[in-house]
Amino acid sequence: MADSVTDRVTVAVIGAGEMGSAVGRRLREMGARVITELTGRSEQSVSRIADAGLEVVDDDQLLMDDANFILSIVPPGVAYSVAKRFRGPLRRTKRKPMFVECNAIAPQTVRHIETMLSETGCGFIDAGIIGGPPPIGSLVKGPRFYASGPHAQLFASLAQYGLDIVVLEAPIGAASALKLAYAGLTKGFTAIGAAMIGAAAREHLADVLRAELARTQPDMLVRLERFVPAMFPKAYRWVAEMEQIADFASEESKGAAIYQGAARLYERIAAEFESDQLSEQLAALTSFFKQHK
Repeated sequence: MADSVTDRVTVAVIGAGEMGSAVGRRLREMGARVITELTGRSEQSVSRIADAGLEVVDDDQLLMDDANFILSIVPPGVAYSVAKRFRGPLRRTKRKPMFVECNAIAPQTVRHIETMLSETGCGFIDAGIIGGPPPIGSLVKGPRFYASGPHAQLFASLAQYGLDIVVLEAPIGAASALKLAYAGLTKGFTAIGAAMIGAAAREHLADVLRAELARTQPDMLVRLERFVPAMFPKAYRWVAEMEQIADFASEESKGAAIYQGAARLYERIAAEFESDQLSEQLAALTSFFKQHK
């Protein structure tokens, strides 16, 4: 899949946010050409892209025309609309790159995107990212990409450019299912922790709860200390992800309800975090962790 002239692979990153720009940086550091474009991007995103050293092209068509692989790394709530936006450019390009859907979306959503893009003639790969953005420095391990579908082995070729890729011998949807099962456990636990700490605080029992966790569940307390405060600025992104997990769990109606509830919790926390005034909920959570540091 490398360029026939230079033998250097070109990877287009759609949605070069915190994760996308870090993945792009890792690929670039390891020798790949990495391109993106700036349509609709915030000043913060533009700065992040520049810091990562990604090459900026002028429009969607050029992005598709130059790429061997396209990595869609966007908030789950816009994954479908972003793929739809690139359907025309993908149809028109002669190169026919591999479209790698890397977002935290339900298997059925991935299959809808695959069907929508099938008319373009481009290959489609389902990928799920587990772990945080790759840190700066190519010797430091980054997140793991699980990939599935008939073209997944082609995506595995990017391992030589610093990505940790595991191919599942499974159809489209499997990688996304694994990602959501993992996120349902990890981010679901964070939601439960935030909800119960908030409830205990309303009854003036936060200190007692903390002491009991320290006595009987110290590992759980350490995990709560690590992940609940770190969730506040990310909560807005987790709303759609919880909704996708609810869709994934929809055959178990009670399971789906758990994650719809988590979505509403993260929605409220996100709104409160953006507010100028510290809400009672966030104040309770902040106090629970801060006073014991």
